[in-house]
Amino acid sequence: MSSLKNVLYFQDGLGVLANMFLLFFYTFIILCHRSKLMDLISCQLPFIHIMLVLTRGDMWLTDVFESLKFDNDFKCKATFYIHRVMRGLSICITCLLSVIQAVTISPSTSFLANFKLKLKKYMTYAFFYIWSFNLSFSINLIFYVGAFTNLSETNQIKVTKSCSIFPMNNIIRALILTVTTSRDVFLVGVMLTTSIYMVIILFRHQRQCKHLHSLSHLRASPEKKATQTILLLVVLFVISYWVDFIISSTAVLSWMYHPVILTVQKFVMNAYPTITPLFQISSDNRIFNMLINFQSKCRKIC
Repeated sequence: MSSLKNVLYFQDGLGVLANMFLLFFYTFIILCHRSKLMDLISCQLPFIHIMLVLTRGDMWLTDVFESLKFDNDFKCKATFYIHRVMRGLSICITCLLSVIQAVTISPSTSFLANFKLKLKKYMTYAFFYIWSFNLSFSINLIFYVGAFTNLSETNQIKVTKSCSIFPMNNIIRALILTVTTSRDVFLVGVMLTTSIYMVIILFRHQRQCKHLHSLSHLRASPEKKATQTILLLVVLFVISYWVDFIISSTAVLSWMYHPVILTVQKFVMNAYPTITPLFQISSDNRIFNMLINFQSKCRKIC
């Protein structure tokens, strides 16, 4: 059990550092350079993933609340609420990222090409609705989580050393599970649909390039590289989401959480926010160019 916790700590540290680097990079690009539409979306993912890692159960943010002498019940409600909001934002922004990329690479003759010029115009509205929806969607859950008490231990699901989910009416439990599942299944469905569409576009493009004997241009295409990265992110997200969903649903329906299963779930939940920035860093040539320029400037100064 201690070895699993050490792995989780390492995963947390790697995830926070990678996402912080990516957040600083995209902020710098947006403020100081001519940013792309995808940069405005990609900038939000590192922040969301940092908050996901920091609110992961009994680590990081809970320790901050404890050092500030916050009430244990408030600490549990705050971390649980922030984590659920960030989890919802993660799936929504990832879905939006896949949709925007599908529209971007769509041929001029396709139906999606009609939306290319309108993307930037409606992006602000999309961000506003996504954040508003997720902030309000999870607020009801704070009434069913709080500090763990030994007085009614058998009626609570202990999710951390000091926090637990309180018993709720079966109808409310089924309603929350149904609404949450419906939202997530819809968004995952959109991601899979746009992913299949992008794979078809890439396949057709590759066939055309082979026919025109310009395969080298295909390999150098930034659009292809960005699309492949987003496809990898979608696949990783879908896998981690369904593993997390199966464990969470089983725990809620059976009203029981085994400590080892809870640790495994935390590892799976953190896999996506930890690996995502590594994919993004490796696929963005601007990061390598910036680091090379920075290194050359340091040599000149020294």
